Amino acid sequence: QVQLVESGGGLVQPGGSLRLSCAASGIIFSIYTMAWYRQPPGKQRELVATVTSLGRINYVDSVKGRFTISRDNAKNTVYLQMNSLKPEDTAVYYCNAHNTFRSPSDYWGQGTQVTVSS
Repeated sequence: QVQLVESGGGLVQPGGSLRLSCAASGIIFSIYTMAWYRQPPGKQRELVATVTSLGRINYVDSVKGRFTISRDNAKNTVYLQMNSLKPEDTAVYYCNAHNTFRSPSDYWGQGTQVTVSS
């Protein structure tokens, strides 16, 4: 059984930091592209950051310079370090594992709430 379990969300003041973690089980973690998505209230889910199996990293423009995605294949875990948080970062953050050559090609975590407010 595949599980992606996110943790680390919470309430933080503007300018603060949070570190999200996503622990995977039931998959060969090292061959999956791992990603963080978020869904703000009343809006569609959007891609935030990705790290491929080879370590290639991409970010959405709105988080560049503030967020850092990383993976630890030994721990089957992907992280999202979020600094200089803004109210517009408020969303439910989801972990995703993707491999085009597997079926199913995508797995999702249950989501963790991040609220940035004073």
